[in-house]
Amino acid sequence: MGKMKIIVTGTGYVGLVAGVCFAEKGYDVTCVDVDEEKIEKLSNGISTIYEEGLEELLKKNIKKGNLHFTINYKDAYKDADVIFIGVGTPEGKDGAANLFYVETVSRQIAETIEKDCLVVVKSTVPVGTNDKVETFIKEDLVNNVKVEVASNPEFLSQGHAVRDTFEAKRIIIGTNSQKAEKLLKEIYEPFNLPIVSVSRRSAEMIKYACNNFLALKISYMNDIANLCELVGADINEVATGMSYDNRIGADFLRAGIGYGGSCFPKDTKALKYLAKQNDYTLRTVQSAIEINEEQKIKLYKKACERLNTFEGSKVAILGVAFKVGTDDLREAPSLINIDLLLERGANIYAYDPVAIENLKKRYSTRIHYTTNIEEAIKDSNVCFIFTEWEQIKEFKPRKYKELMKMPIIYDGRNIYDTKEMKENKIEYYSIGR
Repeated sequence: MGKMKIIVTGTGYVGLVAGVCFAEKGYDVTCVDVDEEKIEKLSNGISTIYEEGLEELLKKNIKKGNLHFTINYKDAYKDADVIFIGVGTPEGKDGAANLFYVETVSRQIAETIEKDCLVVVKSTVPVGTNDKVETFIKEDLVNNVKVEVASNPEFLSQGHAVRDTFEAKRIIIGTNSQKAEKLLKEIYEPFNLPIVSVSRRSAEMIKYACNNFLALKISYMNDIANLCELVGADINEVATGMSYDNRIGADFLRAGIGYGGSCFPKDTKALKYLAKQNDYTLRTVQSAIEINEEQKIKLYKKACERLNTFEGSKVAILGVAFKVGTDDLREAPSLINIDLLLERGANIYAYDPVAIENLKKRYSTRIHYTTNIEEAIKDSNVCFIFTEWEQIKEFKPRKYKELMKMPIIYDGRNIYDTKEMKENKIEYYSIGR
């Protein structure tokens, strides 16, 4: 079908990954963002987010001439065939999704497009937003052109975003016309993936329903883990037994210190808000939110009971990213624990293989930053593990005994075998065991 001109607005996780992957499939892609510094880095082949395989594809497609970056939205939009909106929809104070960036982009599109165009909302937005986007654009149109709006939510897992794009279980497209449906199917044809075509509002709801279901699953396992501790069962063994049931599935059964990131916390609150706006209470989602918030500080509370004070104590923090494979700190369980420990006078030494630079932006000189585990735990009074990086999993238990002043470990990811820790005379606390 020739080199279709695709514009992607926003170069965060959603926009940047989409733009790079569309370019890899041979499309002429231009990514637009207001951040001049970010655009300059990306134009030079430097990825602004940590994602496996992303920077290689970024450089490859810039070199091939398939991928471009600009802050000049007027030139980018005017002759676009398709514009994907991938800007952020941050959580407002009331839990509602903030649509300011989506509204701004809609107005800019309306004022600049000079030919018929399909606008595709890829951002996670409340049900009905695509209708609003269509209204915004049509009300502000400057030129005599036809615009269609479609929904195409993403289902990326941070840390595996490139793989999840090329090997997605399905592509969800929500359209209100056959023309828009046909064009979106053509765009995704080179990906050779199953396409589920639904109405726009159903597509918007599918995204929220999926993320909330996974958040529920995590919170359920954490709830069961807390009960396991009280009755003497092992949550890892319980999860293994559950995983063989195809109705339950093996994914998202790992207990820990709660979910974080840019999706689950925001999307659970947004769906709760949407229900409230419609005079309905999503009791399951409400419970998931409450359980998750309590779970994040479960180990901190245990440590407070065990230790008389944190004042002046050296506290090691191993892993700060909200999950393995990303440098994202948004809603990471580590952050609330660091804040609480700082309030109690702890002297924090943090280690993470990829997220330290982002941590520095948040805490500056308030904590110490280390490049290896040994430096973090040496002469420490206590150690918290918040992310199950391979470097931490491979670290030998005996080294904690050798290097720490007091070998007390609070493991939020159940990395170590409890028997091995006991054999090494380490005071070890985990979740649900």
